[in-house]
Amino acid sequence: MPFDTAADQWAAGLRRLEQAAPEQRAVLERVTRLIEAELRRRLGGPFTTTELADLYDEGTSWCADIAFAAAPEHPEAWDLRIVADAAFGRYLRGATDYSGGRRRI
Repeated sequence: MPFDTAADQWAAGLRRLEQAAPEQRAVLERVTRLIEAELRRRLGGPFTTTELADLYDEGTSWCADIAFAAAPEHPEAWDLRIVADAAFGRYLRGATDYSGGRRRI
């Protein structure tokens, strides 16, 4: 998947998280943070936008595993279009070739 397509999906995930119902926000944030922690583990130190997009392209079933385990009583937290995409969107900000809201080539 091209970076631009992935980045659009991640931005949509961030918007969905921000617009979530107040009573769902805490569990969605908790799951999103857990996925971010796993991104740190999987990508290690410095990473690029390409590496992040490649990881996303490999699939996000591992994100579903985290969501199910962390919030078994909250199916709203299993929506990967929110929790996974928002986590990737937040994590993008730390890419070595990303700043000011855009990819540096």
